[in-house]
Amino acid sequence: MLQLYFPVLLFILVGIGLGLIMLALGSLVSPNRPDPEKLSPYECGFEAFEDARMKFDVRYYLIAILFILFDLEIAFLFPWAVVLPEIGIFGFWSMMIFLAILIVGFIYEWKKGALEWE
Repeated sequence: MLQLYFPVLLFILVGIGLGLIMLALGSLVSPNRPDPEKLSPYECGFEAFEDARMKFDVRYYLIAILFILFDLEIAFLFPWAVVLPEIGIFGFWSMMIFLAILIVGFIYEWKKGALEWE
């Protein structure tokens, strides 16, 4: 019975080994020359190593939430496209209503300036 699991064990060991080899090669071959551009804050809107109690702009989180919202819209479109022949015209118009509501919300956010970063 354990012979049946040997290919799975071998696959896991080869995957771990290959991953470790790639990490080792990357650390040996790649240059380590940090400069101010590499050490600058990335996608956070404020310096990373300052006081934790400082005030920061909430617009960053607003844009992140809006991105997640519209990213989930795409996540709903893929399964819908796969099962569209089975769900028929009712499923098609249900998704069109869903997309219309999301488009109205997107236009509202755009007009309000929620997507603008100053």
